[in-house]
Amino acid sequence: MADARRAQLKDRTDISGARALIVEARFYDDIQDALLEGAVAELKSAGVSHDVITVPGALEIPAALAIALDAADSTGRPYDAAVALGCVIRGDTIHFEIVSMESSRALMKLAVARRFPLGNGIITVNTDAQAWARARASELNKGGDAARAALAMLRIKRRLTRV
Repeated sequence: MADARRAQLKDRTDISGARALIVEARFYDDIQDALLEGAVAELKSAGVSHDVITVPGALEIPAALAIALDAADSTGRPYDAAVALGCVIRGDTIHFEIVSMESSRALMKLAVARRFPLGNGIITVNTDAQAWARARASELNKGGDAARAALAMLRIKRRLTRV
């Protein structure tokens, strides 16, 4: 396995008062607990409040995110960033490819179309062992990585769109 390369970003643009949404797929509960723990720790560390929405699987994440963003906007409490969390483990059929590629495609399309800070923490792996290595905070911590990515994009958005 390649070593994790986490660049230390120097952007310290103020994101105080930000509100984030975590949309998590609960297909593998135990792995999801670890991903969620990493994401929540990063958001709390940055002083960002968050809500969590749970869906059955990775394919449902983009639709739930779009629904939640619209609902939050309509109530006057919009989200500033989001984190998508899930796990897709290769099986004996091509379903793995469909789920991993289509969930990623839909998330990217949503983020670009809405110009919305989003961290994609849907891990796609071949084995349970690979999933655990990416989910645990003591190892690769992909939940935390996804939250850091969302926060980095939020800082960029705030810095570039100041009025």
